[in-house]
Formats: sequence, structure tokens, C-alpha cells
Amino acid sequence: MQETNRIECKQELTDGLEKEIVAFLNYQEGGVVYIGIDKHGEVVGVADADGDQLKIKDRLKTNVLPSCMGLFDVMCENIEGKRVLKVTVASGPEKPYYLKKNGMSEKGCFVRIGTASEPMTTKMIEELFSKRTRNSISKIKSNKQYLTFEQLKIYYEEVGLPLNNQFAKTLDLINPEGDFNYVAYLLSDSNSNSIKVAKYSGIDKCDLIQNEEYGFCSLIKATNRVLDKLEIENKTFTKITGGAMRLERQMIDRIALREALINAMVHNDYTKEVAPVVEIYSDRLSITSYGGLVNGLNLEEFYDGRSMPRNRELMRVFRDLQFVEHLGSGVHRILNKYSRNVFKISENFVEICFPFITDYDVDKNDKIGGSIGGSIGGSIGGSIGGSIGGSIGGSIVKLTERQSSVLELIKLDNKLSYRLISERMKINESAVKKHLDVLKEKAFIKRIGGTRGYWKILK
Repeated sequence: MQETNRIECKQELTDGLEKEIVAFLNYQEGGVVYIGIDKHGEVVGVADADGDQLKIKDRLKTNVLPSCMGLFDVMCENIEGKRVLKVTVASGPEKPYYLKKNGMSEKGCFVRIGTASEPMTTKMIEELFSKRTRNSISKIKSNKQYLTFEQLKIYYEEVGLPLNNQFAKTLDLINPEGDFNYVAYLLSDSNSNSIKVAKYSGIDKCDLIQNEEYGFCSLIKATNRVLDKLEIENKTFTKITGGAMRLERQMIDRIALREALINAMVHNDYTKEVAPVVEIYSDRLSITSYGGLVNGLNLEEFYDGRSMPRNRELMRVFRDLQFVEHLGSGVHRILNKYSRNVFKISENFVEICFPFITDYDVDKNDKIGGSIGGSIGGSIGGSIGGSIGGSIGGSIVKLTERQSSVLELIKLDNKLSYRLISERMKINESAVKKHLDVLKEKAFIKRIGGTRGYWKILK
């Protein structure tokens, strides 16, 4: 592990953590702080990972301004058999960020330069402050001040995070003047926000056959209702293997479709009172959000998964409620199944357009909508054809039928547990573990995170 402009390593949790976080918040690309790795890149681990995670969250919430809640993730990873904390930081939209105790000054403001966090000059601070986003939904006063949040409270209770009497302040639902802001309005039980789902009989908008609206309620409830609708519309194709096992594949990859909708809901520019739109045609489904890319984020950085949330308050709530796994993961999950061609990005809009497959065996490319060819597992070098398992450097890596079936199931749902794979294949969990060990050994998959993690497809 080497320190770079985007990676900082710390042997242990120290008083200097906030300085590094502020520097990455002010840096255009954000960054990552590893705790439990020394300056030479050696993994030493942390003694109390769970306790340190809570300390980090509390310190960043208390010691950094403007609020950076929703702009960072704290995760525990096992590296070389030791527990290491990974703090992922997005580039913030309200620069300059600073240490609360030192204020917006050269002693409080830092930015990443090379592998170091350097103090910002007074000129840099003034320039960033003049460009700060002031018309954000957290600063816009809700046109209704009598708001209720029973739906939001239910969703928080379901994930084991019941809201207390101070939740409006904790979730940044109050503007600087003490009134409910537009974030509160969007998350309240009753509002005018609505997501349209339109369905057409052909490949254009000439023949509208269905036009439904999901909204006028908490944005969380509306999102769940649209997800349910898309699950119904996402037709499933099946195939019976030689071993009489039933495999299923949907018209659109379920994970990619979910990530596209969540991204649209979280990053939409609600200041213009325009909500995301879903359109279903005979050959494709598109999800369009308003606002284009966030100012300061270019196209390559977007595709690389650089995260700069437009609405950090919504991002925080969606992450609390487990809609979002971690910062910047959505685009990667989509590009894991589809090519960049599914994205259409303009100054004012971001559209993700998923082409339909028409049966189980159509479009076995690693990247749907991309180059022709490839096989289940993929082929390195872009060669056409290949076999199950893919080809590496021209040599074929063979898998047994059971191993191939396990890999196929994981490709359909990369969050499958040992138990679910066991149930679907009708074999015991110890056999599942052996098949997974082989797939990991042959570098087809890699486990990311612990029991709540997921399988990363490598081929």
C-alpha cells in the first residue's frame, strides 16, 4: 500500500484524522484514509475496529464544518488477516471545509497536494467560498412548515435505527434560520414531489399505453414503490442446465437497474422542482435525472466512480436505510454489467438507458451494449468467443458444471449467501464453500466485505 494523492495511511487513529478528511473534502477527487497501515505500507491492523468506527463518525460529525455527514464511509476490511479501517471521502460540494476549532482560516482549511495535506492560503479559501453552492436543498426553506415524518420513522425503525426527538437536526432537515428545509419537505409524509413512470408500446413516445405517478409521500416510500414497479416490469427468462438446474436471468440486470434508480433519486437537482422520470419502451428502459454532472466532476471522474454527491443530506438518509452500500459504488455496479454506452450525459440531464435482452442466451457479453463476443466469465483482450470461465492469456481455465452454475448464480445476484446458493442448487453449504473456494483460487470472484459484503466478479 503506497500513499498517493488519493490515499493516506495511518498506523492508528490519531488526533490528525480530521485534518486529512478536511483535505480530501476540499480536494477535487476526494480520497481514502486507511487506519491500521503504517507510513511504509505495512499492515499493522487496529485493536478495536468497532470502537474506532464509532469514534471516527462522531469526531467527523462534531469537528468538521460545513457538515460532512453523507460525504464519507467508514468500513472495516480484512487485509493480510488483520482488521483495517477504510475511510472513503467524497469531494464536498460546499468547499471550503475546515476544522471547527480553527474556523475558516489557514489553520483550519487544508487541501490534498501530492501525498500531503497542506494548509490553504487565504486567497484559496476566499475563492472557494465565493463559489460555494448556496442554492442547495438544505438551505431552501420548505414552503410548508407543518410537516410529519411517520413514514421516515418507520423505515429507520426497520433497519434498527429509531429516530429520537432531535432527528430533524441530526439529519440536517433544518436550515440555518431554524426552519424546515427542502430536504425535510422531500422526506415528509406529504409533498408535491412525484416520480413519473411512462410506458410506450413502441420504440418512441408516439403511443403512450401507461402513465403512472409514484409520490406525494416521503421520497423513501416513493423510491420503494418505483423499485417494486420496475421489478414487475423486469421480465425473467429461465434456462434448465444439463444438471436439471433452473437458472434465471432478467431482462435488465437487477442490481444495475436498482443502482440506476437510486443514483437518480439521490443526485437529482430538486432545486428546480423536477423529479426523475422512468420511461419504458418496447426495446429499452431509461431513467433520467435532472441536473447533469455535479459542478467540478468531469466525465472520466464520473466513470471512475469519483463521488461528489449533489444532495449529501439525501445521500446520508439513503445510506442509513441501506439503499446505498458505499460512496461511488453505483456507477461501478452498473459498469460491471453494461458498457459506458448506456449513459447519456448532457449539461442538464443524466440518462441511463438499458437495452432489453429477449431470452436467457442473448447478449452473453460481459458488458451488455458493448463489443460483440465474449463468453460467460469473459475473455481478456476482447477476443470473440471463449468458453465458460473465460480465457486468460490464451489458455482456457475450465470449471466443472457445478462451479459454472455457482458462478452463474453469483453473476445474477452478487450478494447471495452460502445458504441461498445451497437452497437454489439443492446441495449442502459445505459443498457450496468448496465451489466458492475454487472460484476464488482461480480468480473468478473475490469477496468484498464480510457477511454484509458482496462477490466481485473478476472475469
